[in-house]
Amino acid sequence: MKKFLKILLVVLLIVALGFSGKYLIDSNSKSPIVFTTEKAFKTSIEEKTVATGKVVPEDEVEIKPQVSGIIEKIYVEEGAAIKTGELIAKVKVVPNEQSLNSARGRVKNAEISLANAKQDFDRNKALFDKGVIATQDFQNVKLRYDQAQQEVRNAANDLQIIRQGSTGGAKAITNIRSSVAGTILEIPVEEGDQVIQSNNFNDGTTVATIADLNKMIFEGKVDEAEVNKLKIDMPLKVSLGAIRDKEFDAKLKFIAPKGDEEQGAVQFKIEGEVFLDESYFIRAGYSANASIVLDVKKDILAIKEALLQFDRETEEAYVEVQTGDQEFERKDIEIGLSDGINVEVLSGITEEDNIKVWNKTEPVKKEGEEGQN
Repeated sequence: MKKFLKILLVVLLIVALGFSGKYLIDSNSKSPIVFTTEKAFKTSIEEKTVATGKVVPEDEVEIKPQVSGIIEKIYVEEGAAIKTGELIAKVKVVPNEQSLNSARGRVKNAEISLANAKQDFDRNKALFDKGVIATQDFQNVKLRYDQAQQEVRNAANDLQIIRQGSTGGAKAITNIRSSVAGTILEIPVEEGDQVIQSNNFNDGTTVATIADLNKMIFEGKVDEAEVNKLKIDMPLKVSLGAIRDKEFDAKLKFIAPKGDEEQGAVQFKIEGEVFLDESYFIRAGYSANASIVLDVKKDILAIKEALLQFDRETEEAYVEVQTGDQEFERKDIEIGLSDGINVEVLSGITEEDNIKVWNKTEPVKKEGEEGQN
């Protein structure tokens, strides 16, 4: 019995060793990852940046009233084309009580001065006619009388302006007319709204905003890292969010001398003249992106940027070049211009080198494949 047990243990041990050996052989016989290679090639690379912004009219004019009052009638609508001098609205004048009272007082004072000057004139004229006073003395009296008459007229006109807004008629209404031709972008007031005249202390109420939509510009911002690469008259390609599959040519015309900090980054404002296509109607305020070519190099040696590796300590770029069957060695390279897909190679490799595609991973086996094998 003991002999039988010994024989059974030996057999079981042999079987266990056999399975272990098979497992080790199978594990070691798994094929390693086979790395593919690619070569450098000649191509052209453009370095671009994209500025986000919007398209706006080159000039916008705000129409403001010259007198304060209440909007009595509006004659135009937003989006309508308008010519220079065309009537936009009428304002009914509401006089300021303090100014009105002051103007009335000035008229009274002028009339009192005129009455006094007239008496002086009549008395001296009688003396002049009798030859009692000299001609020069009489002319001085007449001058004061004429000036008093003019002061009455001026005071009366000022009173009428305060009451009616002008001296041209009896109706207390003044007209607001367009000072330029273009399209009405906005009318921020309604009939019955009170408006304030434009003066040295107040910008006044805007009655309408007018612009020429045939002259549009792109307004955007670029990062400080790229602003030094920009030059006036550089070409731009402007794409609008509202119009797909269409790019408009543009030309850079302004680069801000001062940047603004936004979320920790300094941004510089740029403007570009947009060359419009008559088949498209461009509305003011469309969101837009401007693509700017910063640098171009043609017929240069390049590789795909995905082939690059970077040293963890020096952060220098390098690639792995094939030296034998699945054997590679590191080669440091100097890189130049990049467009995000391809990168220029200045030195380190040639077109003959086979470069390792380093980020290749082993395919994941599907369920059931292991059992089938």
